Amino acid sequence: MTDVSGDMSGGDLLDPWPSDVERASEGSLRPRKLEEFVGQARAREQLGIVLESARRRGLPPDHLLFSGPPGLGKTSLAAIVAAELGVGFRVTSGPALERAGDLAAILTGLEAGDVLFVDEVHRLPRAVEEVLYPAMEDFQIDVVLGKGPGARSLRLDLPRFTLVAATTRTGLITSPLRDRFGFSARLDYYSPADLQAIVTRSAAILGVAIDQPGAEVLARRSRGTPRIANRLLRRVRDYAEVRADGSVDEGVAEAALELFEVDRLGLDKLDLALLRVLCERFGGAPVGLATLAVSVGEEQDTVEDVAEPYLLQLGFLQRTPRGRVATAAAYAHLGLAVPRGAGAAPGPGSLFDRGR
Repeated sequence: MTDVSGDMSGGDLLDPWPSDVERASEGSLRPRKLEEFVGQARAREQLGIVLESARRRGLPPDHLLFSGPPGLGKTSLAAIVAAELGVGFRVTSGPALERAGDLAAILTGLEAGDVLFVDEVHRLPRAVEEVLYPAMEDFQIDVVLGKGPGARSLRLDLPRFTLVAATTRTGLITSPLRDRFGFSARLDYYSPADLQAIVTRSAAILGVAIDQPGAEVLARRSRGTPRIANRLLRRVRDYAEVRADGSVDEGVAEAALELFEVDRLGLDKLDLALLRVLCERFGGAPVGLATLAVSVGEEQDTVEDVAEPYLLQLGFLQRTPRGRVATAAAYAHLGLAVPRGAGAAPGPGSLFDRGR
């Protein structure tokens, strides 16, 4: 291994490695306590009661399930649970647990009261999931010793722990697993006001000078998602340092996001390409998912899981039995006339109607 800790040049060259302070600030945007977590007021209140009750009883809380779209804070809440209880925090994911032995190794290494976080729990293999049932319910695990006719099963006791699971696809979790969670919370998209507070907090941590109008611009274009808000903040910071004086105001934020191809509603290059294919190339006719994906040069899963949910929330897109159809709102956003008989109006519950 190469030693990079010593003098690299013998001169006064700048250190090419980020300082500990910079690295710490970049990785510290996640809230560490429940009181620092912005948004999701009802879920935060419910979780606070669950954790306080567990503290007063001196026992680990029930197993917890957090669901919702990516980037809304499920992982942050899991870490907060461990921090609030003052216990160990172990992290894994459904796809990483390929065999029952993988899960058994993690479970037998837990200490009393520890929090085990399993991300994307809906992707657990069935054999691994069945090992999890007695661990969650009875805090025991069955280990098979040997192979063939001489194999025998040994039941081991586990320390009481709390499983915190996260999923973006609640419908794919089997009923036996879902029923073993004592508390479930679904996280919703954030309001612009909450996102503005998150942007302001993150800017303070990163040392970025940002005014209220600049934070509002970022909040409106973050698709209701804190992860996107923090990502856009970093790109706007880069732009401000290179093209401006380092501070972020409304003009700098708008110029930066225009450069990075994020429009006033948070639509990016892929979103706009999908809308243009629907509105311009097919002129309002229904388009199948496979055709739509080929037309924009993306995988079907990317179109369906990344781009479509937000377009549906805005009321720009409708899924019909014959295919995807752009709404009148989509044509208006692109500045196009609606073809006769095409582009239904968005539904009353869309984000577009609520001014988001």
